[in-house]
Amino acid sequence: MKLWQKKIAVNKQVEKFTIGKDRELDLLLVEHDVLGSMAHAKMLAQVELLKKNEQRKLHGELKNILQKAISGKFIIENGVEDVHSQVEFLLTKKLGEIGKKIHTARSRNDQVLLDIKLFSRKEIFKIAETTSTLFDLLISLSNKHKNKLLPGYTHLQIAMPSSFGLWFGAYAESLKDDLEFLFSVYKIINKNPLGSGAGYGSSLSINRNLTAKFLGFDGLNNNSVYAQMTRGKTEKLVSYALANIASTVSKFAMDACLFMNQNFDFISFPEEFTTGSSIMPHKKNPDVFELIRAKCNRIQTLPEQISAVIKNLPSGYHRDFQLLKEIYFPAFAELNDCLVMTTFMLKKIKVKDNILADDKYKFLFSVDAVNELVKRGIPFREAYKKVGAEISSGKFVHPAKGNYTHEGSIGNLNNNIIVREMNGMKNNFKRAKTKVEIALNNLQKTSG
Repeated sequence: MKLWQKKIAVNKQVEKFTIGKDRELDLLLVEHDVLGSMAHAKMLAQVELLKKNEQRKLHGELKNILQKAISGKFIIENGVEDVHSQVEFLLTKKLGEIGKKIHTARSRNDQVLLDIKLFSRKEIFKIAETTSTLFDLLISLSNKHKNKLLPGYTHLQIAMPSSFGLWFGAYAESLKDDLEFLFSVYKIINKNPLGSGAGYGSSLSINRNLTAKFLGFDGLNNNSVYAQMTRGKTEKLVSYALANIASTVSKFAMDACLFMNQNFDFISFPEEFTTGSSIMPHKKNPDVFELIRAKCNRIQTLPEQISAVIKNLPSGYHRDFQLLKEIYFPAFAELNDCLVMTTFMLKKIKVKDNILADDKYKFLFSVDAVNELVKRGIPFREAYKKVGAEISSGKFVHPAKGNYTHEGSIGNLNNNIIVREMNGMKNNFKRAKTKVEIALNNLQKTSG
């Protein structure tokens, strides 16, 4: 069944090609399509385009469909094109003419727009939670190991002293900024497109602000043409936010692979957290972090993949957008898995003590030696030359200990400030999620 079907049947090969993976991927949208239909029917009743008893019947049957979706029993039947068609088919099969009224004043265009926004919103909340969990662990590790030094590198060459407190804390702060960006994207996309129809509104007197309220949106995509233009733009904006988090996690995974290497030997994990070799019995490979790195690198290509599909498209709906589902939907689960696995691994990380006691790291303290001379009143450039000459002649003796006290340094991590800022982000997401949950719970409870 196709919502747009006329008298002439579509060629089977054309039908198969145009449907693509919609029937498979649309199963991720069932809950959101049903909730959108609940809100739409409730609005139609309030503006008297549906009778109250019609809306009550629609609401009751939509709740039944929602329960099927939640229990995993919802299917898109053979011959049914997509989730929108299946839901309308079930309503019509059960309620007859009343079921056919659900499509009043809407198009599949604004339906799928709505579903994608509701899907994205729910998945963003999940990503925010798993990111927050990883942040908390990184801060805990930073505080726990703040006094343990390790080499800092530039150009992969020994540079200056760092610490595990700095290393763990750096990734924690990066995730904080990533969540701030994610919340900004959330605020942009949490606008109601329903009622924009095929992109040009409706001649029926609907109330789009009502559906926005019922679904927990912050407002509307006001202009109906622009509402349709958010198809592709929504996915692209969210993909940039996912790519930011993936970039942080990928970089950490790369560090972990290096630091586990015997030539670095800064960190280790229980043997059961590593994999072996089919030929070399001594191997303990960092496969988990290598896969996290690869998956997160793939997620970082998501904005470019989406841009390649939507660039040069004029305003209005185009079937090109259908392909976005294939690359956009799976990215949430993949990133979430990477965040969960990174957290899982870090709970068992072992940090090596006294790394800098090795003589090969003595030049890490060359800047400290320069700064000791600066404290005595010697101009920096002169002090730099003096220490450089000592290094060249083999006479360099590094200071016993550097003195790092400024904000964000080894001796003053500023973790309390990073945590405070992150708590602000967590509260933003908590308030947003609570608002949405209240709206959706109320929507499901009432039929009028």
